[in-house]
Amino acid sequence: MEVGKLTVSIRETAGKNAARVLRAAGKVPGVCYGTSTSGRIEPFPIIVDVKALRAALDPVRKQNTVIDLTIDGGGKQTKLHALVKDYQIDKLRRDITHVDFLAIDPNKEVLAEVPLEFIGKPKGAIDGGQIRIVMRDLQVRAKPSDIPTKLVVDVSPLEIGDVIHVSTIALPPGVVTVTGR
Repeated sequence: MEVGKLTVSIRETAGKNAARVLRAAGKVPGVCYGTSTSGRIEPFPIIVDVKALRAALDPVRKQNTVIDLTIDGGGKQTKLHALVKDYQIDKLRRDITHVDFLAIDPNKEVLAEVPLEFIGKPKGAIDGGQIRIVMRDLQVRAKPSDIPTKLVVDVSPLEIGDVIHVSTIALPPGVVTVTGR
């Protein structure tokens, strides 16, 4: 898995107006929190260049992208491994408006939501039935380097009334589901 690199700076201002000024300058407000190799990190606000963020985000993984953060602030640089935990997008302009980074220890397991991709045409659908997809993402626990980009589920053998349980989905080595059944 490829790791993105990103330099961020500590944000001194807060509030709606300060965020608006940042976005107008091509920056995005964000926050970093979590646990690194040195222990628990108190949440702190950051400023991220939007172009650098888009370049660092894995287009397939999106929220599960592992990034090496370099934090400029207070006259010193700090390095962290982080997972893009969440980001918000302006629905009209499609711009990233905020980003959350979860600081991680690369050797410890983390929780992540992995999208499910359904392939094939179910036999039951050919016979007039309909497929009802209840879950589109699966929460898993894995080391950051083991998090899959997606989990593929073949629905072609399904007859009318058949069900796929979480326990029957094939997982790569090192990945465990957190979601029940």
